[in-house]
Amino acid sequence: MKLFAGNAHRELGQNVAEYLGIELGKVTSTRFSDGEIRLMVEESARGEDVFIIQPTCAPANETLMELLIMLDAFRRASASRITVVIPYYGYARQDKKIKPREPVTARLVADLIETAGANRVLCIDLHAEQIQGFFGVPVDHLYAGPLFGRYFIERGMKDADDLVVVSPDVGGVGRARSLAEMLKAPLAIIAKRRPEPNKVDIVEVVGEVEGRRCIMIDDMIDTGGSTIMGAEALKKLGAVEVQVCCTHAVFSGNASQRLQDSIISEVVVCDTVPLPTVKQFPKLRVLSTAPMLGEAIRRIHQNSSVSTLFDTWR
Repeated sequence: MKLFAGNAHRELGQNVAEYLGIELGKVTSTRFSDGEIRLMVEESARGEDVFIIQPTCAPANETLMELLIMLDAFRRASASRITVVIPYYGYARQDKKIKPREPVTARLVADLIETAGANRVLCIDLHAEQIQGFFGVPVDHLYAGPLFGRYFIERGMKDADDLVVVSPDVGGVGRARSLAEMLKAPLAIIAKRRPEPNKVDIVEVVGEVEGRRCIMIDDMIDTGGSTIMGAEALKKLGAVEVQVCCTHAVFSGNASQRLQDSIISEVVVCDTVPLPTVKQFPKLRVLSTAPMLGEAIRRIHQNSSVSTLFDTWR
């Protein structure tokens, strides 16, 4: 087994390598004078079980193109199997046609990855689970929910009488219900609609939140607008405190400052995308996905079950 990482998130790749007790493979990625990516694998991959860690995060077009070039390089280097580890799957929000003449870009990206040479794909909390079906190769889908559950349990929030887990939309009910079961807490749902991308209108809140501490769980925070509006809606209904947890901390624009200035007391995220210092803020807590990814990679290499990692998370 050999593990490589692109430039999107080298730190995560190094942490996964340390968990597995192996050296991160040597690969050099530079630029030609016109901006084209020049990639060189610095060690033999012939006959190896190769794993490539590369979230297709911002700049999405750059990281995706680098991933495709890495795949082609290892395919031509005669790797026996290539597994792409994509902690954050870019373009996942374009998973279906909503209006006429719209593309299904999530499917296009899947086709590109598969055509470039991927034999297997490993992701964390896809924005839409049906994206697994866009691939013609096996897809292992990991869940960050247990990481959040253990975080809150360690802080004594299990079986708390005043706790409620909140789904920020109808589509995330399954994720919120699983966390609620883990914490032995009731569930509430925010019903909302999106008139256009990155715009949201709160319609109503289903469930009892008055006098309770709320934990709102989502798969990603982009601009932070819908998250902050959801927290404000809960506060207006009498919530005592609102904490937020999300897998992918995209944090576009001034999202970090908006979240810090909001009524949200704590924002708990995973390290599926790199978080530079300028995007970090006092209310932020970052949980490592390296042990989960490392264990999944080990099991894939050993041809053992990955799904049993989440037997208690359904």
